Amino acid sequence: MKKLIALLLALVMVMSVAACDKKENTPAVPATNNDKNEVTPEAPQVDFTKSEGVMTYAEYDAAKVDDPVTVETFVQDKQSWWDNKATIYTQDNEGAYFVYEMACSEEDYAKLVKGQKIRIKGFKADFQGEKEIADGTFEILDGNYIAPATDVTNILGTEDIVKYQNRFVEFKGMTVAPSTDADGNEVAFLYKWNGSGQDGDDLYFNVELNGNTYSFTVESYLRDKDSDVYKAVKNLKVGDKIDMTGYLYWYDTVNPHIISVSNVK
Repeated sequence: MKKLIALLLALVMVMSVAACDKKENTPAVPATNNDKNEVTPEAPQVDFTKSEGVMTYAEYDAAKVDDPVTVETFVQDKQSWWDNKATIYTQDNEGAYFVYEMACSEEDYAKLVKGQKIRIKGFKADFQGEKEIADGTFEILDGNYIAPATDVTNILGTEDIVKYQNRFVEFKGMTVAPSTDADGNEVAFLYKWNGSGQDGDDLYFNVELNGNTYSFTVESYLRDKDSDVYKAVKNLKVGDKIDMTGYLYWYDTVNPHIISVSNVK
């Protein structure tokens, strides 16, 4: 009996050692909240093929003022609607188109969501160097595309910057430079270009890079006084380092319409 008990104890000890050894040599499984092991789907491919009779961006760019133009593009932002006219920013994979006061009902304006593909027929126009489509009409198409911001910081002040007119762009590491208000004081921003405005008007502010100063704008129709970017610009101080995104609008020279501002730490 004693031999049998001893034999049983020995067998139990061998099994325990084996179990411990197996546990210690089993790789730990990282904790995860993704019980389904889901894989993030790839972004859908965008079809940028032009329909018959539709211009490429190069053809649009080469068109003369008052020439009829037809483009297919994607809504990126809406600036305003009034009197059945819409002003919007659009872009495709080739370039960007600023569309000024396009015929549009209020009901259809609501359909112009970010990324929506549309076909526009209108006329090439030029306002102080800003190339735009005027007297336009549009129809909604199948398709969606949201353009990423293109960093144009290093080409500010060069002839190449005009090639990015109206695109969604970003600027990095720029320094807020002083502006002069209507009383001759140095300030970080102005209401209207000359400081004669009030809260709710366009904001103008200067930024500096590599010794050159540029005037940027928060267009109040595009981003009003209750928007984050409007409030952020009002809180700027001369000397602040900032990153920005916006649309590369033009008024005699580069005059970006800014939609976001963040301080660089």
